[in-house]
Amino acid sequence: MTGRIVCYSLRKDGSAYLSPDFQVREFACRDGSDKIIIDLRLVHVLQRIRDHFGKSVRINSGYRTRYYNAKVGGVTNSQHLKGTAADIVVSGVTPSAVADYAETLLPDTGGIGRYATFTHVDVRKRKARWTG
Repeated sequence: MTGRIVCYSLRKDGSAYLSPDFQVREFACRDGSDKIIIDLRLVHVLQRIRDHFGKSVRINSGYRTRYYNAKVGGVTNSQHLKGTAADIVVSGVTPSAVADYAETLLPDTGGIGRYATFTHVDVRKRKARWTG
């Protein structure tokens, strides 16, 4: 799937479905801003994770504004700023198991961050892996 970055309005588009299980509002910045940027490749990857585990996927952090990213200590070139990243929790599944499956979806590209309570997944062009 080729990258397609789309800008949405939380007010106007929040309840729209991007895939069978993900709505625009789930990717919204936690600062309450209306603008939401989403790379549809990310939605595709998250839907595949949802389908694989057959359990709900909660997006803790999707798109972030520069202000909010700085407030939460995000790196200045964060993928969240581009709408290409999500920090997720899969109900009843360890973050490590989620990261292991994400590796099968993004073997040569994308970012996968392994954290104690969540998994970071992004669809950048180059491969990046880390433990937080």
